[in-house]
Amino acid sequence: MYFYQDPQFGNRMITLMAAFVLVLQIAMVGQRWLITNIRVFAAQSFLLAGIANTIAYFNHAPHLYAAAFLTFALKAVLLPTVLERLGRKIDMSQEITPLINVPMSVVIAGGLTTVGYLVAQSLHRPEETASPASLGHNTLAVAVSLFLIGFYMMITRRKALMQVLALLCLENGLFLAAISLTYGVPMIVELGILFDLVVAVMVLGILVYRIQETFDSMDVSKLSRLRG
Repeated sequence: MYFYQDPQFGNRMITLMAAFVLVLQIAMVGQRWLITNIRVFAAQSFLLAGIANTIAYFNHAPHLYAAAFLTFALKAVLLPTVLERLGRKIDMSQEITPLINVPMSVVIAGGLTTVGYLVAQSLHRPEETASPASLGHNTLAVAVSLFLIGFYMMITRRKALMQVLALLCLENGLFLAAISLTYGVPMIVELGILFDLVVAVMVLGILVYRIQETFDSMDVSKLSRLRG
């Protein structure tokens, strides 16, 4: 049972989960079906909750347990359920038509991942990895990569619902950066961010539904028709 108390074991678990988080993010870039992307996002959020829970366990940080639970409940369960129900009303089976084709998007996502690792390299301190307080520090590169890829998805995807998912992925990157560097922001700030996120997704969901109802499509480029 000793290895459950070993920070090195915790560090390996966090590194493994962070690797899967990054793989899922790149998979979203290469995935053309909305329903699959929603479920991939749910899996990614579940892994982020696992990372927060692991850091909380080894550092005895109760507020991180709360952050992990909120991440699981809201971003791995509630929001994906809401988005899937919305998708059933606006023909979830239709494919995404990105501005840049899938193979090139995957290559660009790989390049953005490299940029993330280069940015985080100067902040990594390998000599500190043996202590519980350093757990998660090596995930900063993944956090930066999530942010960059999420921003790229927001720019290149035409479907409004996919842009909502890209925004959520971008927020996942910010969350991972917060828990990897500072073990989370104060609880009241975390609650405020999550509440704002839920409200934003609800509002965006309504807008997505109205776009579909008005233009019979989720392509945001069709909003140009509104110009007088």
